[in-house]
Amino acid sequence: MKSIELKAISRNEVRSKTALKSLRKEGRIPAVIYGGKENLNLHVDLIEFEKLINTSDVFFVDLKMDDKTIKVVIQDVQFHPVSDNPIHIDFIQVFDEKMVTIGVPVEFTGKSIGVMNGGKRREKLRKLLLKALPADLPEVVSIDISKVKIGQSIKVKDIDLGNVEKLDNDNAVIIAVKTSRVAVDVDEEEEGEEGEESTEEGAEKEAAAE
Repeated sequence: MKSIELKAISRNEVRSKTALKSLRKEGRIPAVIYGGKENLNLHVDLIEFEKLINTSDVFFVDLKMDDKTIKVVIQDVQFHPVSDNPIHIDFIQVFDEKMVTIGVPVEFTGKSIGVMNGGKRREKLRKLLLKALPADLPEVVSIDISKVKIGQSIKVKDIDLGNVEKLDNDNAVIIAVKTSRVAVDVDEEEEGEEGEESTEEGAEKEAAAE
């Protein structure tokens, strides 16, 4: 999985509302890094962080702070109830030898045979919650839906990700194709065509006998 760089500035452990409010007025977001030997307090630029969270892509974040770089993932973001601006971030530090849990986006490929026959595509899960070593985590989970017929679905248990553990319920539906008024089942259509051919052959035989 790719990493994106984000500059950060360390801060003292200050719980004063005045100090935090002052930071936010300056366009900075207070944050904490958990998961290491000790919790680290910092703040990052509001505009740069919004660029990161306003994308469907998922990244590890390389926080450039003081003279070091710390690899993290975003655990939680608190938003202002009125402005909807992020006002606090919880990061979790990532280690190469330690499992990490993260939501990875799902990508659908191919054209569903069910949709081509009039069925309606229903996407239920846009992300899968995965757990693995950082090096094993995919940037996206690609799912081929070309063989999904009307009335069929793809569930979490149908996806093989090797060493990556899936944390969503095995029976959770990722995508399904539902029937609609204009839907035509391929098997029924083929049987209908065969029936028509048999009727035509019978009529030809009767005419020949006369």
